[in-house]
Amino acid sequence: MGFFKKLFSKEKKEKLDSGLQKTKEGVWSKITHAVAGKSKVDDEVLDNLEEAFITSDVGVDTTLKIIDRIQDRVARDKYVNSNELNNLLCEEITDMLARPENESDELGDFEIKKGNDPYVIMVVGVNGVGKTTTIGKLAAQYKKAGNKVILGAADTFRAAAIEQLDIWGERVGVPVVKQKMGSDPAAVAFDTLSSAKAQGADVVIIDTAGRLHNKVGLMNELTKIKNVMKRVVPDAPQEILLVLDGSTGQNAFEQARQFVAATEVNALAVTKLDGTAKGGVVIGISDQFKIPVKYIGIGEGIDDLQIFRPEEFIRSLFLNSEGGN
Repeated sequence: MGFFKKLFSKEKKEKLDSGLQKTKEGVWSKITHAVAGKSKVDDEVLDNLEEAFITSDVGVDTTLKIIDRIQDRVARDKYVNSNELNNLLCEEITDMLARPENESDELGDFEIKKGNDPYVIMVVGVNGVGKTTTIGKLAAQYKKAGNKVILGAADTFRAAAIEQLDIWGERVGVPVVKQKMGSDPAAVAFDTLSSAKAQGADVVIIDTAGRLHNKVGLMNELTKIKNVMKRVVPDAPQEILLVLDGSTGQNAFEQARQFVAATEVNALAVTKLDGTAKGGVVIGISDQFKIPVKYIGIGEGIDDLQIFRPEEFIRSLFLNSEGGN
């Protein structure tokens, strides 16, 4: 857990608090209502909390887990003042969230362990969730951290996808490997990794098509891309990143189910959290799929894509800036 306890800069904390403001306001108002007039956490408070979390897009199953944890704490501690509830929620919910494996305390945000082969991220997700924008922001952040980055435009299904990635490449100042629309996505991925190895790149980010109308076809395409990449970098892709739109609430759960079934997703990015009161979906998705949320999008700026730290995220939702109730 040391990785998540690193010092969180004041600037990043302020951006996180600002980006989660709509969700925080919604959660706060519902929790305040749940404990109104109560001196301790009793069954009525728990019932009200259950309703508050379900209507905040945390999801039914995860909400029930949270309530069970709070019930156990109340029973164990015998008496829990309602003023202590937010601290209790922070502790229990943070403990539930999935965490990335093999993170090093020595590495900062967007730093990687450099070796002979590049670190390959294959990005998946439906159209419209902010996939290409997330790739552009990731490229900017990894480059800012001192890495040489190359992008691969393997979403050859839409000409617009190639053009959008090209624009981001120019904006960030990183090369984009591409072919014409309708080309074999696996061939683009192969060319990208071959170019990355030849140029000594540290990070490769591969865009993929975002369609779900044929899950079998999607699964086959993603499997083919992965297999072709392994010919160049044997352990690629080290990260299969699913991008989800946080503003869609429960629809994000269904998208996650589809893609988790189609490929071996091992990291999540939840975007557009700044414009929605449905940020509670991050808690539910992390809990239900046991896949770590690695990045969160909390604004439109390049720097508004943050590494997700469970402690800081939950504290931002439930505690004030001084860390109290």
